[in-house]
Amino acid sequence: MTFWVYILQCSDGSYYTGHTDDLERRIVEHSQGEYMGCYTYSRRPVRLVFSQEFGSREEALASEMQIKGWSRKKKEALIRCDWEEISRLSRSKK
Repeated sequence: MTFWVYILQCSDGSYYTGHTDDLERRIVEHSQGEYMGCYTYSRRPVRLVFSQEFGSREEALASEMQIKGWSRKKKEALIRCDWEEISRLSRSKK
């Protein structure tokens, strides 16, 4: 089975990171506000800005947790696939 980690950009400019086994369904759920308690509910519309495929839920969840700990600048570098900047930011205190 395939799993994804994804990043959504919300209407207020913030980012939401999650993981799922059905990316299309999950994006629709966020877009339609299926879950009132979800971070994205009051920040719609949302836009998918990044996704990465994994072979297991454990890998996707580990990636989600890692990305959630990153700074906004580092997330934006990931969205741009700017691996050099990600590496630089990993070494930086800022």
